[in-house]
Amino acid sequence: MNKKSSDTYDASQIQVLEGLSAVRKRPSMYIGSTESRGLHHLVFEVVDNSIDEAMAGYCNSIQVLIGKENSITVIDNGRGIPVKEHPQQKKSALEVVLTMLHAGGKFSAESYKVAGGLHGVGVAVVNALSAWLEVEVKRDGKIHFQRYERGRPVDKLQSRGKTSRTGTAITFSPDPEIFENINFDFQILSQRLRELAFLNRSLKISLEDRRKEEKKKEVFKYDGGISSFIAFLNRNKDVYPKKPLYFEKEMDDCRVEAALQYNTGYSETIYSFANNIRTQEGGTHEAAFKSALTRLVNDHARRLGILKENQDNFQGEDIREGLTGIISVKLLDPQFEGQTKTRLGNSEVRGIVESVLQDELGAFLEQNPGTARKICEKTLQAARARDAARKARELTRRKNALEISSLPGKLADCTSRLPAESELFIVEGESAGGSAKQGRDRHFQAILPLKGKILNVEKARLDRILGNEEIRALITALGVGIGDEIDLGKLRYHKVIIMTDADVDGSHIRTLLLTFFFRYLEPLIARGNIYIAQPPLYKVAKGRKIYYLYKEEEMEPLMSQIGRQGTDVQRYKGLGEMNPEQLWETTLDPQNRSLLQVDLEDTFLADEIFTILMGEKVEPRREFIETHAREVRNLDI
Repeated sequence: MNKKSSDTYDASQIQVLEGLSAVRKRPSMYIGSTESRGLHHLVFEVVDNSIDEAMAGYCNSIQVLIGKENSITVIDNGRGIPVKEHPQQKKSALEVVLTMLHAGGKFSAESYKVAGGLHGVGVAVVNALSAWLEVEVKRDGKIHFQRYERGRPVDKLQSRGKTSRTGTAITFSPDPEIFENINFDFQILSQRLRELAFLNRSLKISLEDRRKEEKKKEVFKYDGGISSFIAFLNRNKDVYPKKPLYFEKEMDDCRVEAALQYNTGYSETIYSFANNIRTQEGGTHEAAFKSALTRLVNDHARRLGILKENQDNFQGEDIREGLTGIISVKLLDPQFEGQTKTRLGNSEVRGIVESVLQDELGAFLEQNPGTARKICEKTLQAARARDAARKARELTRRKNALEISSLPGKLADCTSRLPAESELFIVEGESAGGSAKQGRDRHFQAILPLKGKILNVEKARLDRILGNEEIRALITALGVGIGDEIDLGKLRYHKVIIMTDADVDGSHIRTLLLTFFFRYLEPLIARGNIYIAQPPLYKVAKGRKIYYLYKEEEMEPLMSQIGRQGTDVQRYKGLGEMNPEQLWETTLDPQNRSLLQVDLEDTFLADEIFTILMGEKVEPRREFIETHAREVRNLDI
């Protein structure tokens, strides 16, 4: 029997965490994590308060500044947080908002008709997780100021002069005791702020980085709203109609905005938002958008004679091929699934969105028969390709994870049947595949060698993709299906590791694989299942000692330490140059290896990069290469 820490369990052992202590004790419960995502979430919580002022019609400018010590300042010209004494709490309303969870104006429809910060924990959580926070409020003709440290006020509310302006400025410094790293990423902040500017037409949002001598600044202001958003997403693609379709209507206290445009590609891109919050898992508004579009296109296809009486309707996936669409709703009482707010559940929204699309998009298709015909004809091609893909798809399906006979012959599977401990290495070439098969731990490591470069899925329909032998082998090995049929519960390996040579060809193969994962298996990236192996660049031998270097900058310090005389340096051009023992020691062994986890922090930027690098248009690719040419460190000659 294990010895228990205490046999006593009584009232004295029940802890009560007062104020913001609970937030500091369990920060991940409130911001998701103490890594990069949680750190940047602090900024968005403060910005969301300013956005709510903008949606209420009281703010048209928001500034976000990154200070030299990684502090953040958010300034708006809204009404300013109330500062008078709270009738129940007997302290200023400002202090109540900054120190009490579930306190704020978002619970009252009188203060905010529409708001994103529904749980009322935002700015108080930011205060709790900051080493210090300072707030300046311009309101009632005065400038009010107060400072906090780790969630506690260090002085009383002060008056610092008079002003005729209104607004709030909050400056905070994340607590290094809480966060693993307090360095803010300009790109992550930029992407979300741009998104918010698109979603709030004519609102000016600026982001300035003051950490270096060369200050970086971006200003976002879009008078076209989500129509400009669509144009931004499609700017490197051939599109029709030339101007995105945009619809806006208010029904039953719900404002619906929808925009859409087709491109000549094959991927479907739909983003949905509720009260400015990205609903990554969709919900009633996104489902209504899709069903209304499906019904309208089928009706017009029959009217135009593209669909005959004896033919079945087009499926939704046929109609959405090449579509970029955005649906944004703003409503009084959105029902999100939990604090993560990734899915909208309001049932009444479905009927409202369908009604708006039926009226507005229906009228457009009636008045523009040329565009309607082009959409229907592309849908017909997509339907024919889907029928061909159905036969190819059967080859990638397996009845269950234990049915080994249907796995691809080139796969050297692991003996474990526990996905949580199993790893699949996607290896470039037969030579490296042979070394990997000999060097691996057969219990939990599977090896799938690929022959040459896989198909560029950015330029192909699903039927052609599924006809590619290498891609078919990969889908079959993973076991989850593809596209709309993905079932993550059937994933056979929870670590899927791309392992290619450290040269130009290896980089190309890695990019082709990442394009495939992003376009057709995105949930695996979102869930953190995709990794990139980091084989060493150099093997340095001196006497009996061997050193493996993974970065160029590691070479000089090592040479300073061991001396250059009598040192043998080998530059690895390919994985096949390593024998099985070296490959295990440097790249396969979980105790020694270095893996990069593929993250989906910025979906829009990822979409843009894959379109530029792998799409049909040459000019954007040339511009990208010219812009980033100086950043290249290793280029094969």
